[in-house]
Amino acid sequence: MAKRISLREYQEGVVARLKTATATAQVDARLGVSIGGENWLVDLADVAEVMPVPTVSSVPLAQSWFRGVANVRGNLVSVSDVGAYFGGAELLASPAARLMLLHPRHILHSAILVERMLGLKHLADMQAEETQHPRASGCWRDAAGQQWRALDVPALVADPVFLQAGLA
Repeated sequence: MAKRISLREYQEGVVARLKTATATAQVDARLGVSIGGENWLVDLADVAEVMPVPTVSSVPLAQSWFRGVANVRGNLVSVSDVGAYFGGAELLASPAARLMLLHPRHILHSAILVERMLGLKHLADMQAEETQHPRASGCWRDAAGQQWRALDVPALVADPVFLQAGLA
């Protein structure tokens, strides 16, 4: 005879299995973005929101990579072009460009511009490689042979040069 289980116990078991499956599935998931013509992976926990680029007002006497400030639901958000910050060309406006708001646990009211979103990528589907990029915390190669670098958001927002957007 089968063991009897109450409906409540069954539901609690289902909820626990769903939570475990969700946590396991997201452990290796990263957000794929294009920055400066290169593929980058961003930890989902480092991103608060991704949105189309709003109007960005320039700020005088700022670094060339600091684009200015944008009004996001009544909050002024600083906008940085990390591709230009990394030494590449400035991002040109396009419909595919996105504003990626960084999680407030790292830095308040700050966002970076990305050329386009490339979807969710799973590290389990890629081969780890050594990275030579100073802003990357890791490097992987996917099945198609494309290289992906992991953007180290905590290190980026702790960099004194990144925090000093004004001209010296």
